Amino acid sequence: MSVKLIAIDMDGTLLNEHSELNPATIDAVHAAQAQGIKVVLCTGRPLSGVTPFIKQLGFKGDDEYVITFNGAMAQTVEGQIITSLTLTHNDYIDIEALSRKLGVHCHVESEDHIYTANADLSPYTVGESYLVRMPIRYRTTNDMRADLPIVKCMFIDTPDVLGPAIEKIPAEFHDRYYIVQSEPYFLELMNKQASKGQTLKTLAEKLGLSADEVMAIGDQGNDLSMIEYATNGVAMGNAIDAVKAAAKYETKTNVEDGVAHAIRTWALV
Repeated sequence: MSVKLIAIDMDGTLLNEHSELNPATIDAVHAAQAQGIKVVLCTGRPLSGVTPFIKQLGFKGDDEYVITFNGAMAQTVEGQIITSLTLTHNDYIDIEALSRKLGVHCHVESEDHIYTANADLSPYTVGESYLVRMPIRYRTTNDMRADLPIVKCMFIDTPDVLGPAIEKIPAEFHDRYYIVQSEPYFLELMNKQASKGQTLKTLAEKLGLSADEVMAIGDQGNDLSMIEYATNGVAMGNAIDAVKAAAKYETKTNVEDGVAHAIRTWALV
């Protein structure tokens, strides 16, 4: 069955080592669209962190989609929400308390702001703010609005601090939340029903497509669920071993225009 939807991770996949789109990648995406294939960006970023690339690719209208916050939201590129799977205030209180017990920095993200109760601001929080184009707000746990829709919580720290902390997360939290490591310095905790794979499945079914008609391309642990869902899973050459093991195909690295190679080799006819 031919590919009718291509879901593409961004960082380490669609974007090169400078977090930019290569011309070969843009051309391949446009070639897929010209053949009637729907191209959906699937990222841990919010929509604000994707918008510059949406514009560069020329995506417009409410029939073009993006999966954001690692599957916690699916939206049109114009911002119309299709799916939203958030956390409660009580979830936030429990997760923030756990971060302090484990000795790691923590921040949470709404649709338009990053919030942290850490007065000693993590440089990774600052980096995330720059990357996703969202301002940071310092709020103690007592100052956090109880009705604030929280899309995801993140433990952020150096790998040598975060790694041991991850091993100490109680089983109860794994039962309550979808927990995934998106970078060596990022661990994300989200609504249990949220993942790139589950939201991609929801979007594909909305469009009348089956897993056999979907290609998913990624490199990290947060991409694993969509690689496993799509019949045509593609691991980047720079992907972690678990993604390569789950994928049907392996393409070149993001430095070598791996997305363009995957599209032209396995999607275009």
